[in-house]
Amino acid sequence: MHEEWVIGVDVGGTKVAAGFVNALGEMGTLTRTTMNPRGTAAEGLAAVTEAIDALRRASPATKVERIGICAPGPLDPASGIILNPPNVPCWRDFPLGAEIAARYRVRSRIENDANAATLAESLWGAGRGYRNVFYACIGTGIGTGLVQGGRIYGGRTGSALEGGHVTIDFRGPQCACGKLGCIEALASGPAIARRGREAAVADPARAVALAAAAQGDLQRLRSEMIGRAAAAGDALAQQVIFETLDYLAVWLGNIVDLLEPDVMILGGGVAQLLQPYFGELQTRMKKWCVNGRCAEIPLVPAHYGENAGVAGGAALCYGEQR
Repeated sequence: MHEEWVIGVDVGGTKVAAGFVNALGEMGTLTRTTMNPRGTAAEGLAAVTEAIDALRRASPATKVERIGICAPGPLDPASGIILNPPNVPCWRDFPLGAEIAARYRVRSRIENDANAATLAESLWGAGRGYRNVFYACIGTGIGTGLVQGGRIYGGRTGSALEGGHVTIDFRGPQCACGKLGCIEALASGPAIARRGREAAVADPARAVALAAAAQGDLQRLRSEMIGRAAAAGDALAQQVIFETLDYLAVWLGNIVDLLEPDVMILGGGVAQLLQPYFGELQTRMKKWCVNGRCAEIPLVPAHYGENAGVAGGAALCYGEQR
């Protein structure tokens, strides 16, 4: 491996992944370690350094001068301080950026995971060639980011673009953030599974396929099971999927009217499940857009899959943050 590689690190609630990434967005060696989010701050740091150290051991001749880290927010990208992420409670006002920079004697950058992934897609992925790039990762939660002219838009304090917590139904279910009717509470993976269970209980005669997918226990029903059943033609599963498209159409229609990006990129497990329906989703968005040209905005799948966080961390080293 040549000397032009940086290390991208993806800190999650259960794992830390790290990898070498070059200036073309290509990945080299990858490592993964376990994260204990409810341990001590030192244990959380040790999980990050263990992943980085394993990577360096795998390629000892590779010189690294920059490490980029994407982590759950809230965080302060300017100071590199992790503030109070609900998914990683071991860190409160923790100077992760300074700790990594001092330990490895490198330049370090830290950013919200969705923002970093947006930058990676803008530099090397589905947003390459576009000036204003909107990205949404739809999975267990919903995270969003916006890159304008190669720079992450963070708002006044770096906390902007919490698009997953935009309310589209103020009488809707309570989100983990405490608000009612957030898109995350309606269209994330767990939300789809919940609505699938509710539909199955309400109409058991139509729920044979979903019950079979969950091996007779609807509490085990997951969004991917609903997606497979819908693809196989099950009417109840399709009902849940199309309801999800309606929620996303309302939300994305608002995004278009507010931001009018050049491209909209959807990533994450739920987005992958819904990819066959992107055309239908874009058609439904027209009903929820004042902007009569919303159909001109491409709605495309993300380039980076499960390694989006590693790519995002690396993108912080190659691209401008702000």
